[in-house]
Amino acid sequence: MSSLNQTKTGNKYFNAIKLSLNGEQQDYTQGSIRKAVFLLAIPMILELSLESVFAVVDMFFVGKLGQNAIATVGLTESVITIVYSIAIGLSTGATAIVARRIGEKDPEAAAHAGAQSLIICLIATLIVSVLGVIFAGDILSLMGASKEVVADGTVFGRIMLGGSMAIMLLFLINGIFRGAGNAAMAMKSLWIASVINIVLCPVFIHFFGLKGAAIATVIGRSTGVLYQCYHLFKGSGILKIHASSFKIDPAIIKSVITVAWPATFQFIIASGSWIVLARIVAETGGTTASAGYQIAMRNVVFFILPAWGLSNAAATLVGQNLGANEIDRAERSVMLTTKYNAIFMACVAVLFILIPRPVIYIFTQEEAIIAYGVEALRIIGAGFMFYGIGMVMTQALNGAGDTKAPTIIYFICFWLFQVPLAYFLSKTLDMKATGAFIAIPVAETMIALVAWFYFKKGKWKEVKV
Repeated sequence: MSSLNQTKTGNKYFNAIKLSLNGEQQDYTQGSIRKAVFLLAIPMILELSLESVFAVVDMFFVGKLGQNAIATVGLTESVITIVYSIAIGLSTGATAIVARRIGEKDPEAAAHAGAQSLIICLIATLIVSVLGVIFAGDILSLMGASKEVVADGTVFGRIMLGGSMAIMLLFLINGIFRGAGNAAMAMKSLWIASVINIVLCPVFIHFFGLKGAAIATVIGRSTGVLYQCYHLFKGSGILKIHASSFKIDPAIIKSVITVAWPATFQFIIASGSWIVLARIVAETGGTTASAGYQIAMRNVVFFILPAWGLSNAAATLVGQNLGANEIDRAERSVMLTTKYNAIFMACVAVLFILIPRPVIYIFTQEEAIIAYGVEALRIIGAGFMFYGIGMVMTQALNGAGDTKAPTIIYFICFWLFQVPLAYFLSKTLDMKATGAFIAIPVAETMIALVAWFYFKKGKWKEVKV
């Protein structure tokens, strides 16, 4: 009898996974909340899991080119997080508004909002790409890179920043799909981009050196965008954008920007803080410390991205349930998702604290770099459970359209607390790179506690978008 029950349970979960990956339209405003979280979270976690695999694979092959190449990629990626910030900000605005309209059972209004967000994205991309191509070398210099790193990395930076349209559109369109509840389509497009990246990366690095990694990345992401566009304009899902959807609508554009600009600054604030920390590490520990830190951060990102996928599920559930006026259901969805994310991140913390050396050793065999990487993983990993809680809380607020609150929380915790703390520990107390490492989990824990307190106050329930 026990065996039969286990078989039934196994079939139940298998069918649920199959349903979540098929991308069939679901109504997430009624029925089991656990099932709704599961159906949304599985493709969202898988969506970002392969992206995190690519980040690690990319660093593995780049690592073969030496510490200058590792530092170049790490410093350039730190700057490109600003591009990600704009993309994620717009994506957050699109997700919140599209989810709200879908919850109201108005797919045409959802498609119209999605199209208006694409117009904003294209204008922003043009500005970022031009500035990135012109000032790539100067940006690396400002990051504290050595002359050798600037010389080797300028072309890499120009290709990556010049191809920022692929990054922007990939994230934005996936945000539109997630708002509509079609997490499977978002997953498939990012998987296509990541698989092509993983295949092309070693080949292009072999023939073109470091710039080959950038070329492979731009090609992969551009292919993912083409796949997205096909399904967005030609697909058969609940959300389908027509040419008429692009008729400029000042009211909708204003609404998207109202939600998106705080979210954009929210992530610029966070990524800007990470840039400062990367510079402090480079200044106090040199290229060796910077290389170890960048390898550690790639592994941190490897596990944070799946957790971010789970947090995105909370954003969609909050948006759609608020649209359907199911406020209590929206809150219960967030609390359940928080529980799952905290458990996952706590397990990762155990891995990083107990066995960091084998993780770092995969990417480099230079003992000096390994030592910094191991130290960074142990210290940063200590706060992983709080990262998981903070991620869900802030994404839930974003999904409700209350993007200003997380922005203020990030500004206080990152710029008024993390950056001064890192500077004080690293330079004033002469702890060097270790001081910057310590500032990370301390600040992330503070974010989790403040965001939890604000969420429980419930002001997000009154936001209109």
